[in-house]
Amino acid sequence: MRLILIRHAESKHSYQGMIAGLAGCTGLTECGVAQTRKFASRLRDTSELGDCSVVLSSPVQRARQTAEGLASALPATSVEIDCDLCELHYGAADDLTWEAYRSTYGEFDLTAFPDRPFAPGGESWSDIARRVGATLDRLAGGRDDRTVEVALGANLTWPRALRRVRVWSKVPPPPEIQALLHSRGMERPFNLYLRV
Repeated sequence: MRLILIRHAESKHSYQGMIAGLAGCTGLTECGVAQTRKFASRLRDTSELGDCSVVLSSPVQRARQTAEGLASALPATSVEIDCDLCELHYGAADDLTWEAYRSTYGEFDLTAFPDRPFAPGGESWSDIARRVGATLDRLAGGRDDRTVEVALGANLTWPRALRRVRVWSKVPPPPEIQALLHSRGMERPFNLYLRV
């Protein structure tokens, strides 16, 4: 199986200073919708994902909107929703502003304190790593080497968690993504990461 992670297009929560999971996400900006259309056009023109058999998305609105916009340009035209593709389950912090989060829960580094939940009812870094590993095992089960799955919603948390569970790719990402990963201390944790 070849898994391709695609980050969602520009979303409203980024400009609103919000923590946006299932409850807090209000979807894409107008620019994000345009980015999705442009990327779908590129996929149609280049057929670079012409062998895509499955499009998966987290249920978070920004990921779903991006997936639905891209699916029209792919052989797998429908989108399967999979909550395990969420970046992070924020718990009580979902739909808070970052300012409100910091005043309520303080600031901390998830990776420095891997067992501390993000907020009550939310995931810790260790939880994310376990979820990512289990999701990859589930996705790979029963699929052959030709299967291409496009997953949206995983954001950069997934590649970082992939590194933690030691999943490495046989195919390096493009040079610009390699530079991004290198700047974050990561090396080839997935087949390809495309940013819309």
